[in-house]
Formats: sequence, C-alpha cells, structure tokens
Amino acid sequence: MPPPSRGWGYEEEQLEEWWATGLILTKEDGTPRMDGLKVYLDEKAGKSLQSVWTDIPRIPNTSAERLGYPTQKPEALLERILRVSSKEGDAVLDPFCGCGTTIAVAQRLNRRWVGIDITHLAIGLIKSRLRDHFGDEVSKAYQVIGEPTSLPDAGELAKEDPYQFQWWALGLVGARRAEQKKGSDKGIDGRLLFHDAPNGDTKQIVLSVKSGHVSVRDVRDLIGVITREKAQIGVLITLEEPTKPMVNDAASAEFYKSPWGSHPRIQLLTIAELLAGKAIDYPPAINVTHKRAPKAETPLPEQYVLAEPADDEAHSEIEEAIPRKKTGTSRRSSRCKGQ
Repeated sequence: MPPPSRGWGYEEEQLEEWWATGLILTKEDGTPRMDGLKVYLDEKAGKSLQSVWTDIPRIPNTSAERLGYPTQKPEALLERILRVSSKEGDAVLDPFCGCGTTIAVAQRLNRRWVGIDITHLAIGLIKSRLRDHFGDEVSKAYQVIGEPTSLPDAGELAKEDPYQFQWWALGLVGARRAEQKKGSDKGIDGRLLFHDAPNGDTKQIVLSVKSGHVSVRDVRDLIGVITREKAQIGVLITLEEPTKPMVNDAASAEFYKSPWGSHPRIQLLTIAELLAGKAIDYPPAINVTHKRAPKAETPLPEQYVLAEPADDEAHSEIEEAIPRKKTGTSRRSSRCKGQ
C-alpha cells in the first residue's frame, strides 16, 4: 500500500487494517483515492425515525393489498406502529377497526388483539380478510361477539336496524352490499361475483334481503331484476319462511348451466338455513366478490373480533382478553361507533 498522505489523517496501522479488509476506495490504477472509505449502510446507526413518516407510500390502485375500503391504511404503516409499541404476545386494541388492517397485522406479528366496529359490513370484511390471509383454520382462533347466532337474535337485529340486518345477512353468503344509497336499491341489496371457469367472464348473482313479511310478489320482482341486470342467478334471503306459491314460482324458473352442472336460477334461502350452514348453489370455481387479501403466515390462538359490545357480559369478555397492570384507575369499556 502506498504511504499515507496528510489527506487521510489516520494512523498507519488503521490504514493498513482498512486496506487489508478492502474498505479503502481505489483508483483504476489501484492507488488509494482521497475521498474516503467504503460505507455499508447496514453497519451504520442511521438517523432516528422522526414523527413525520414519508417512506411508506399509499396503497396503489393495482396493489393486491387494496380491498376497496375507503379508509384502508397500508399494512406497512400498521406493522411499524405495532413493532415499536408492542412485543409478541401483547394485546392490541383497535376500537374502530374498519376493514381490519390492524387486526391482520397483529395476527401476523404474533400479537393478541381485540377489534371493535359497530357495522356488520366491517365485521364481515374483516372475517373475509383473515380467511384470505391465514386460511379457513383461522376462524377457530377468534370469537365474534355481538352478531346474531340464532334466529331470535337475527329477528332482534332486524327490528333494531334493518340495514344492519341486511349487511349481516349478505355477509353470511360472502356477498357485498349494492352501491346504491339507502332506499334506492332498485331491487338489489347485494351482489356476488364469480367465474365459472379460469380466465372466464365475470358472472353475477344478485341478492335481495327481506326482514319482514314476504310473498310471491318478491320472487316475481327478483325474476324481473335478474332479467334486467342479465344476472345468472337471483337469491332471496328471508327471515320468514317462504310461502308455498313462492317456492313454486322459484322452482319453475330456469336453471343456470355451468361446467359444474345446473344451478337454480332463483333460490330462496332463510336465515335459519344459512345459520345451519346452507349456502347458495353456484359454481365453486372462483368467487371474486371481494378482492382477496394476500396470503400471510403465523395464525394465532385466542383472538377476538367484537362487532358491538352491547351488554355487560360482552364487556367482561373484552376485558378478560386484555391483560392489565394493577393501577388506581377503574376498568370500563364503552360502546364504540365504527368508521
């Protein structure tokens, strides 16, 4: 190595060590350059993260992460927040969980979690997101508190809020609500989109949800809707049992034929049947109603999603899910509104 000059300003022993390890920059002829050493960023402490974060971009429209929820946040943002504010096994609470970004990231990072939202639309989306991320088995790892689990529960929800009942019922079959404003649904409460063959055209199922009295007129209206919308299948979800004329009119409708077989073009499903596990009869190839969240790893045991903490029993279940340090403050949960 050539002798050091004043420009280096280091002891010869240090220069010899850097030269031996290849850290000194050289010219084309092999002689040392005067502009310093090789620097590897992963060996530097770096600058502390500031309060304004500009290195996490918005979710692009073409990203597989985007689910179409208006207030969806990037998972990278929530991952950073959870990593700096918690460790594995800690409990994370999101009282306005929306489409469930915090929930999905907490699950992936091995955190326990509680998510709260007042709308059944949001709860249904979170359940779909968790299933897409972690597979069907994840449903055994959490509880949903506050949504109907029986026919009487469904009846109470229908009385309290017909629109929440409608969104909950659509969630039972994996459908999304129609985009029209309340009161102007044009006979369509929800849609379910599917492909009956790989790379095939998108087909649709239109759904109508009735929480009150039903008659054969509802079936005939649905037949008119699927004709107008050029839909392949129409489904009428009812709280009451359908009448015999309704069943007869539905049975007389044509069948939609797919590579998987024939499927009734008009289908009547009651809430009791859906709670018992019955599903829409349609091609099982590819359901594309909701954009699927990308796969993730590390599902966890004992998680909770809270739809609406409506009573003291639900409140106590939330509190039991979150370990707390002993302090002089009282423990109290409150009813929260969603986004």
